[in-house]
Amino acid sequence: MAQECGLDGVVASPGEIKAIRRCCGLEFKIITPGIRPEWAEVGDQKRFATPAEAIKAGVDYLVIGRPITNPPANIGGPVGAVRKILEEIDSAV
Repeated sequence: MAQECGLDGVVASPGEIKAIRRCCGLEFKIITPGIRPEWAEVGDQKRFATPAEAIKAGVDYLVIGRPITNPPANIGGPVGAVRKILEEIDSAV
């Protein structure tokens, strides 16, 4: 429906990525919040995925907040969190 209305993409939960990709094709952009690396707490997220899972499902853009702004102490702060997330992304592509 969004594509039929002329939109270029949608914000969708990780569980909807594959269906949207099948229906709308590769040019339609999918932005997904609720991304939690394996080492991050799920917190209040009900529908979440790891960066690797979301990428393998076909997402275009990941929205990652608390795992970066408030990572576990052993991760090494926000910079360490971003490095670990980038490693996970690299392993998925």
